[in-house]
Amino acid sequence: MKFNHLALIVAFALSSRSLLAQAAALPPEPKPRFDLVPGVVIDYSPASSGQFIGSPGLAVLPGGDYVASHDFFGPKSTEHQSARSVIFRSSDRGLTWKRVAEIQGAFWSTLFVHRDALYLIGTDRHHGNAVIRRSTDGGTTWSSPTDRKTGLLRDNGEYHCAPMPVIEHDGRLWRSMEWRNPPVAWGINYCAGMLSVPVDSDLLNADNWTVSEFLPSNRAWNGGDMGAWLEGNAVLTPTGELIDLLRVQTKSPDEKAALVRVSADGKKTSFDPATGFVSFPGGGKKFTVRFDPRSRLYWSLATIVPPRHRAENPGSIRNTLALVSSPDLRQWTTRTILLYHPDTAKHGFQYVEWLFEGDAIIAACRTAYDDGLGGAHNNHDANFLTFHRWKNFRALTMADAPPDFVLGAARP
Repeated sequence: MKFNHLALIVAFALSSRSLLAQAAALPPEPKPRFDLVPGVVIDYSPASSGQFIGSPGLAVLPGGDYVASHDFFGPKSTEHQSARSVIFRSSDRGLTWKRVAEIQGAFWSTLFVHRDALYLIGTDRHHGNAVIRRSTDGGTTWSSPTDRKTGLLRDNGEYHCAPMPVIEHDGRLWRSMEWRNPPVAWGINYCAGMLSVPVDSDLLNADNWTVSEFLPSNRAWNGGDMGAWLEGNAVLTPTGELIDLLRVQTKSPDEKAALVRVSADGKKTSFDPATGFVSFPGGGKKFTVRFDPRSRLYWSLATIVPPRHRAENPGSIRNTLALVSSPDLRQWTTRTILLYHPDTAKHGFQYVEWLFEGDAIIAACRTAYDDGLGGAHNNHDANFLTFHRWKNFRALTMADAPPDFVLGAARP
């Protein structure tokens, strides 16, 4: 018995050693490569997860720390039930980031600071209720929108938006949103509207908010090339009129934006299809527009389609991020190319949320890019959230475009 027991021990030891040797001989499991990606990686979700990165948010806290956010969409996400968002914070001006919170029931949301508090406004799911949350500790803990007194702004569902600007005007905060009516299909039934609230009121109390009428679009507009309008910007014209500047889905490669007028009391909306469409580079994808008092220009980071990639359905081309500007919201000029990859299928720079910081622009980008593991699922289904800083943005020209873009212009 002793001999048999000893033999078993020896056999087990030899077997274990053999297994360890085999394990050591196996190649290490591949890890994602962040060094391939432009900018600083804030977060990563591989294509294999079935959960893709959407809706970048960005804010600067009163003390100077940055806060970023994004949600998850895709076949393995919970976007249609109770969407999941995550919050990150940087104390070194975007060089490094730390996840500080995860929120259930937040989608398509904007981060913004008001009266020293941090807010997150959007929906609770894909085509869900309109909700707002507040954090008083820099994004670590958040209020819960359980009723009309605590952030449930509209509970009749079917709201759509993106991380669009919240602006202050005439003693109120303004933020666009769309309502799907009737509640079927994507885009074509989106009606454009505006939410507003007095600046000195409790933003979590739904009774303090004014919601405009929601204006439907018409498939006959824009010469019959009108798929949808969505993801509008609350912005003031040079004459001080509040408008909702919306992305327009077209088949033509000539991208457009739509200017919807909002009444002074925030209750009425109107649109003239004869004069309300403007040519806008990148107008087929989400864009954020902000006014810069120093240059007296409106600026945007837009996902444009260069001539070499020109095609029908420009909303599907997302490999080129440009800096564009306008003196009047109607005439837009492409100043430079900020990010570019020659492949249109699996590379995208999109849904960029950005802010002025002195002479620089800081930005959070939904990025579809190489990761050493096969890359993104496609150009739309992003696998990265990235942070970027562009210095001296007012002086940038096409001479500052990435080399790949410049070289590509000379290719046949």
